[in-house]
Amino acid sequence: MISTTEPELVNFFIFNPRYGQCEGEEHQKILFYYPAETDKDIQLKNAGLCEALIKFTETFNPDKPCQNFHTQKAKQFLYEAEKDFWLVMTIGIPRSKEKTEGENTCEENSDLIKENVFEAVLRKSYRYYQLFSGTFTSMLESNINDGISILKQKIGNFFNSYLLNLKLANCDILDVFQGISFLPLGKEPFLHILSFINMIEAKFKCIKYCTFLYNDQLIWSGINSDDMQIIYSYLVSTLLPSYVDIDLQVGSMPAGSTSSVYKHGTFVTKGSITRDSKSVVEKVPKVYLTNNGETSEIVYMVVYRILSATLCLFISDRDKLTTDFFATLDANLGPYITSIVTEVSEHCIRHKLGSSTNYSGSKLLYFNKLNLAQKSTMHTQRNINTTVSGDLLRMIADLNAEKTETDICGEVMYLTLNDCWLIGRYSNSREFYVIFTQKKGNLIEVTEDVKKLCNSELKGIFFTE
Repeated sequence: MISTTEPELVNFFIFNPRYGQCEGEEHQKILFYYPAETDKDIQLKNAGLCEALIKFTETFNPDKPCQNFHTQKAKQFLYEAEKDFWLVMTIGIPRSKEKTEGENTCEENSDLIKENVFEAVLRKSYRYYQLFSGTFTSMLESNINDGISILKQKIGNFFNSYLLNLKLANCDILDVFQGISFLPLGKEPFLHILSFINMIEAKFKCIKYCTFLYNDQLIWSGINSDDMQIIYSYLVSTLLPSYVDIDLQVGSMPAGSTSSVYKHGTFVTKGSITRDSKSVVEKVPKVYLTNNGETSEIVYMVVYRILSATLCLFISDRDKLTTDFFATLDANLGPYITSIVTEVSEHCIRHKLGSSTNYSGSKLLYFNKLNLAQKSTMHTQRNINTTVSGDLLRMIADLNAEKTETDICGEVMYLTLNDCWLIGRYSNSREFYVIFTQKKGNLIEVTEDVKKLCNSELKGIFFTE
């Protein structure tokens, strides 16, 4: 019997090689280290090794610094988030244990750790930090006297919590894409939502931007795609899951219902869901919106939830949030969104768009790099679990890495050892993968089935034939 261990986080640290230049002050270059109980000498040794690797590889290609390197038992990933600020993540390679003829054998499976996947995981960890704390540089500039100590405290508070919830075993190709699931609507319901957004922004001048989601699918966003990418990830994977589960069990409001229970929503903050305005005022987070990687403005992010809808309101941090403001907001938002949710729900039922379709014997994954649109039947609700094997998802990660390097435009087809077909199509910054789990006769049949899937699920999207 073969048993395989899961990838484990060996260490995670952030350092700046410009700090701690004087003898005896070398420890100052390390801004954060996990696990914290690691001996200081080992911390310095690991940071020094990374610094040496970075300088060595820069002699060959100054424009492309070292991103990862491998040892027999671990893979280490490096990311220069800002000038001279390096994030390093070390992952232990999973081991396969097998007992044959009374003897135990152990083998490292380095192929289970895909470089493009975990490089993306490392980059995303910084984007999460940047969303809620701003850049490292801006923190130092705003605190000239004791900036480094404040920065260390900020980094520690964030990453100590973030790393505890990091599930490396669940990381796959979706971490590379970091896409957004959009809900396509007809003109009439979409215009009703757009009119509602315009009305809210006109009535409450302090509201700068809005985003509107139905379940975990995005309908409208007024912020740039880079910010929306990480905010969507935070909403869907961290803030809303438990609350969405409740809505999915209860269901949307029945058509024509006018019960007052549906007239009011709740304000959602991390760790709580409440209609208590005073509690909301104390817990509303500030987020740092960006422009070309730099912090452009700081806003409050107010998340309002009613039925299956989530409305995110981004309010200038110059405005003071009060209990009266939230009470007025709830009174104005509730009735409008109740009506919108009913309309969207009925539209989804009519057009079967509310949830992913189950395909007999086939699974698909689509990603558009231009608008970050993503669609997958290889993953369950909110991408928590998968409906295909990990080996197939790792094959897709390999195909994605090869495509990135060669910038190909076309089609690849694989037949696996267990008779599954894997097809990848690439064109115009779009990627489309199909897995056929039921046995297919030949290439002609597979090609025809892929065409049918493209025509039925991706209408209007051009792929090279």
